[in-house]
Amino acid sequence: MIEVRNLVHRYGDARAVDGVSLTLADGEFVVVAGPNGSGKTTLVRHFNGLSTPDEGSVLVDGHDVTDHPVTARSSVAMVFQDPRECFVAATVGADVAFGPANLGLTHDAIEERRERALRAVRMDGREDERIDELSGGEQARVAIAGALAMDPTHLVLDEPFAGLDWPAREAVLDHLQALHERGTGVVVVTHDLRDVAASADRIVVLSDGRIALDGPLDAVEDRLAEFGVRPP
Repeated sequence: MIEVRNLVHRYGDARAVDGVSLTLADGEFVVVAGPNGSGKTTLVRHFNGLSTPDEGSVLVDGHDVTDHPVTARSSVAMVFQDPRECFVAATVGADVAFGPANLGLTHDAIEERRERALRAVRMDGREDERIDELSGGEQARVAIAGALAMDPTHLVLDEPFAGLDWPAREAVLDHLQALHERGTGVVVVTHDLRDVAASADRIVVLSDGRIALDGPLDAVEDRLAEFGVRPP
């Protein structure tokens, strides 16, 4: 479970996140929506300690993220808008194995996690391929595999469909739905609900760093455009 308690994050004098409180249950598929500058990316970067609160706190499974960043990053894996920001190795296999290796796992455990993660995104058998020679959709799938190899309870993706053609978006969405069905919590950050609305249990809309709407699609759909979110 991810618990956000009265979170404030400032950039200078501006409050990018302004007193947000939010609870994300295990296994829940949540869309965090809002226009550029609404605070959604800043908010989710606190889920695993990539950003530090100016006020308030974030807890993952009852542990304060600021005090226990390693625990948080083991439980909450993040995939950025540009998947290239996630890569730390030249080849598919080495990159996906990097996270588990840094958890201090045995060689066999690392191999098992790598194989399982690559199989989940249909990139198994391609461990030796160079990441910079893959298509944008393939790179997105490798980034997701790298996150999955951490065996997280929650997977957070920031604009995962940006720059992808429809077949690639469909493939990524299929993977997210399968993860959700297996019990992994999924958080998708977006300004456009067309790809994910049907999968979401809940939609949280941010406006000026605050929660403007929070509920299932049928409860918030009529007001999405009011807050700069493209309805499905």
